Amino acid sequence: MHIQLQNIHKHFGDVKANDGITLEFEPGKIYGVLGENGAGKTTLMKVLSGYHKPDHGTIVIDWTDRSFFSPADALAAGIGMIYQDPLDVPSMRTVENYVLGRSGALAVDLGKAEEELTAFASTVGFEVNPRAYIDTLSLGERQQLELIRLLSLGADLLILDEPTTGISADQKEQLFNSLQKLAGKDGKIIILVSHKLSEVQELCDEVYVLRRGRKVGGVTLPATKQSLVSLMFEELPKRTERASYIREHTIMQLQDLQLSDGRILVGPLNLELHAGEVLGLAGLEGSGQQLLLRACAGLVEAESGKIIIEERDMTRFGYHKRREEGVAYMPSGRLEEGLVEGLSLTDHFVLAEPQHGFVIQRERYQQLTEERIDEYQIVGQSTSRVEELSGGNQQRALLALLRKSARLILLEHPTRGLDVRSAEWIWQVLFQRAAEGAGIIFFSADLDEIIERSDRIAAFSGGQMSRIVTADQTTTDELGHMIGGEL
Repeated sequence: MHIQLQNIHKHFGDVKANDGITLEFEPGKIYGVLGENGAGKTTLMKVLSGYHKPDHGTIVIDWTDRSFFSPADALAAGIGMIYQDPLDVPSMRTVENYVLGRSGALAVDLGKAEEELTAFASTVGFEVNPRAYIDTLSLGERQQLELIRLLSLGADLLILDEPTTGISADQKEQLFNSLQKLAGKDGKIIILVSHKLSEVQELCDEVYVLRRGRKVGGVTLPATKQSLVSLMFEELPKRTERASYIREHTIMQLQDLQLSDGRILVGPLNLELHAGEVLGLAGLEGSGQQLLLRACAGLVEAESGKIIIEERDMTRFGYHKRREEGVAYMPSGRLEEGLVEGLSLTDHFVLAEPQHGFVIQRERYQQLTEERIDEYQIVGQSTSRVEELSGGNQQRALLALLRKSARLILLEHPTRGLDVRSAEWIWQVLFQRAAEGAGIIFFSADLDEIIERSDRIAAFSGGQMSRIVTADQTTTDELGHMIGGEL
């Protein structure tokens, strides 16, 4: 298979996501697509995978022009895409998701499908439980299933959009080994969309760099990180000095808190968070840190113990009540939990801000939205639907929706899928909130981020908070051993 994208244009209102991009992909190679958030990477890949129809331009497969009206059309032509958030059905089992998209899937022999799934998984070095429900799997396991499903449906070109965000180091190594085998031995075309330069350098043969909707360069690897950075950004912000804003006032106390989601028991946890403090939670996926964050937000009920916020026992308060009392929560799933597809940015501020009276003052909210768009540097308009925004701009929108009055800010993967410039900007905003006296708790799959951005770090392993350490007195190696249960 030989693929060309010729002069691809894609606009969303006045936003030029792709502005005349031409790229070429050959079999047996792994390509990186780099660019800052909003550069047009994901939009271009969604055009190639049939999710978006280009406004202008041509997709050429083996020197024949093709048009796709859906991802199913693209997959029939051998092109499949694994999105940042896998398109699976959580309420269904692994094998049932595996057969989705097949003709006659409703009458499929699930026993034979289980055998086929297990055999297919072994060819790429994955282990799957065909009868496990999707909502019990980690993000890495869900990505593995989607990769297997696309291969079983005949994909010869595989697009992976930020595939290593939120997965473990072992899962990343397993994924990369499989991708190298698929390209080198099976002659597949692999396209990796990523902001992690070290991973692109490790895995890819060639790299295309986009900036502001246009291709600005192509590089054959190996190449230096600095040469890639200089293509991605016109100018990089300087890393902000890590100041400490901790005050004596206690924002939150956990007293013998125990939590459970039916799969893991977490606790008992005892912890204090002070005003101005940034607390990082480190742990492998499913170790309990997400459960703790959601319990603090009022989304998970405590089995026992207390959650005291601003000297008030809020253990039995639900999410909406805690929100009114100054607790803000930003989930990692942008379009699954944080934002609502089909609604504009203005609609989201109507939902997020406190309501006064029975009549929505539309002009007031539109003005507020435009102010926040400017303040948070969101590339979009007040009328833009959130699904039209890039991942980085969706992340900025989520941050803009956090109430200014929030005293406790809870964040899941705050810089998930963001380039270095966007991540630095978001942390500048968060540090300003800390300087104003808010307490911040976050977790991230990036141990470097946890160490660099935290005052203290709570290490989780198997549902236990094994240690709390001062961030500037530990290393990534030590933290890795802690979350592995070795220290």
